Formats: sequence, C-alpha cells, structure tokens
Amino acid sequence: MSYALQNLDIKDPEHPYSLEELKVVSEDSIEVDDKLSHVRVVFTPTVEHCSMATIIGLCIRVKLMRSLPSRFKVDILVAPGTHETEASINKQLNDKERVAAALENPNLLEIVEECLSPSFQTWT
Repeated sequence: MSYALQNLDIKDPEHPYSLEELKVVSEDSIEVDDKLSHVRVVFTPTVEHCSMATIIGLCIRVKLMRSLPSRFKVDILVAPGTHETEASINKQLNDKERVAAALENPNLLEIVEECLSPSFQTWT
C-alpha cells in the first residue's frame, strides 16, 4: 500500500483510541488502484446509530486529501448494513460541495483537526 494509507492514524472523535484500534477501518477496508488514481475506503461505525459516523468519514477524507496526490479520486463509504443512515452518510461524504461546506464550519474543522493531530503514547 502506498502514500498515507500505510498508517491512517486517525483518532476516534469520542474515544481515546484510533479508528484502527476500534476496528472502524483496517488495511483490508482500503482499496487503492494507482493506475486508475482511485482510492476506496469502507469504514464500519462502532454501532448502527453512531452519531459520529459522518465526522469519522470526513476525517478519513481530509487525511487522504492532505496525503495523496491530487490526481486521486477518493470514495469514502460506510460498510453496507452497518449504520441506520448509511445511504445519507455516503452521499454527504462523497459530495464535494457538502465536504467543502463542512470544512468551512469552524466547529467541525476543530473536531477534524483534533482527530488528525498526531497521537503520542505516554508512559507512566
């Protein structure tokens, strides 16, 4: 796997764990087609009614937007059958105008930035 996909390292907005640690996203849920410049990430919210599913998807999108060359088309999808508003979330996360509008919201942007900030393990 190439680029930023080797280590997404995105923190969950509600828990002190990474999305990978919570099994929200895994290497198996990421498809990269370098030849077609396409990346597809399918994530699994922790519960069917997860109120943070859209934020989680937005964090994944922003991380990839910042890490991948601009030639890549990125699709972010909720795993089929894992969220009660799956279709709506998928539509929001893959609509450029909605994503741009979300990132203009200072409150949402602050949450995204917090989730994307480097995590440091502290030893006691």
